[in-house]
Amino acid sequence: MKTVLVFKTSVTQDNEVRQLKPLLNNLVNPKGRWNFDLEDCDKILRVEAQKLPAVAIVSALERSGFLCEEL
Repeated sequence: MKTVLVFKTSVTQDNEVRQLKPLLNNLVNPKGRWNFDLEDCDKILRVEAQKLPAVAIVSALERSGFLCEEL
């Protein structure tokens, strides 16, 4: 069963999304998906994955220099 996680982030540009792509792909694979809504004021990251704790996403983005908070 997939879980949907939603995060507020400090990611603001497409080049930052490209920078995070390998990291996020590795976290959600093999059957997960993720996407950013950079138009939203909270720069939303939405993740669909199986058995992926929110803290793993938060930690990974913070290690990459971005703010990330689960909503």
